Amino acid sequence: MSRNRIKAFIQRFLSYLKGRIGWQGLTADEFIDEGPYLITGTDFENGKIQFDRSYHISDERYNQAPEIQLKVGDLLVTKDGTVGKMAYVDTLPGKASLNSHLLLIRPLENKFDNRFLFWLMSSSVFNGYTEYAQDGTVMASLSQEKIGNFIAYFPEITEQQAIADFLDKECAQIDSIAADLEKQIVLLQQYKKSLITETVTKGLDKSVPMKDSGVEWIGKIPAHWDFKRLKFMLENSSDSMKVGPFGSALSGSDFTDEGKWVYNQRVVLDNNFSENTTFVSEEKFQEMRSFAVYPGDILITTRGTIGKVAIVPEGANEGILHPCIIKFRVDKEMIIPELLQLIFNESDFVKDQFTLMSNATTIEVIYSSQIASASWTPAR
Repeated sequence: MSRNRIKAFIQRFLSYLKGRIGWQGLTADEFIDEGPYLITGTDFENGKIQFDRSYHISDERYNQAPEIQLKVGDLLVTKDGTVGKMAYVDTLPGKASLNSHLLLIRPLENKFDNRFLFWLMSSSVFNGYTEYAQDGTVMASLSQEKIGNFIAYFPEITEQQAIADFLDKECAQIDSIAADLEKQIVLLQQYKKSLITETVTKGLDKSVPMKDSGVEWIGKIPAHWDFKRLKFMLENSSDSMKVGPFGSALSGSDFTDEGKWVYNQRVVLDNNFSENTTFVSEEKFQEMRSFAVYPGDILITTRGTIGKVAIVPEGANEGILHPCIIKFRVDKEMIIPELLQLIFNESDFVKDQFTLMSNATTIEVIYSSQIASASWTPAR
């Protein structure tokens, strides 16, 4: 073993580890607009505490637990829920304490640098340990004892500080680049939507005469385009639009672990026709054959995330509609299904139209009559 490294130590022998024992009767009714901060894991962002998000408590409550009063240089770790989320206290705008889901780590006798420990615990080494050591079925948790039993190698203090300085600088640059890329991605996504909306409502030739569409959110369209409701672009058949089974015709007790597919919301949202989690038996499939899904069917979501479309490909599994899905077929002489899919999924004017028609209060809902009556362009 290199002489400039300490042997593997258990953190509890090197650290001051403290957490709040319960809430000591503290309730949300006691949160106030000013006073000592009460830090929670939801206040953590990019390894720092966002104090402007924090609750406040009285000085009396703050003084009840002096062992968890924060100092600059402390390291905080979440023990429950999102286990192992951390924040390094590099600044302290006022007195602050912890809620019951956090653990405070403070080095004893300058044995290690907490910034080094922060980066060590940000690594896959600690992540692997938390996955192994955490317990809890409904909500994951990691006890103070288990965090204290995390074993790690520590270089000499000067090397720890040099490593922490290096990672502070390099990771800050990476975070800055990532933030710039995220902004660019948002701008590109906005440009993509505007490009699609502009193209499907104005066409490619910007020099052609225009006419008023009569729809506020669409505006003008090329004068030679027809403007039709979807119901007038459906196939000329009695089965051109079919709503998923209503009421007790298909319930949760009918679903099985394997069998014929139930084409549900997730299949459409993910446009994934190779994997599924919802099935019915062969017997149930035959009973509900009138709701069968076939290649070429256009499926549309009607609950929650409404108006998203997927086209059933050739070779798709036999199955039936979920109650939250509507299928329809368009006359390909009037509109290309792939273009309709693009309009539904990518253009803002369709989203606006569906939002206005939605009957929902807490969850958006749209019905077949509203879909059929919606106005679309272009149509041949």
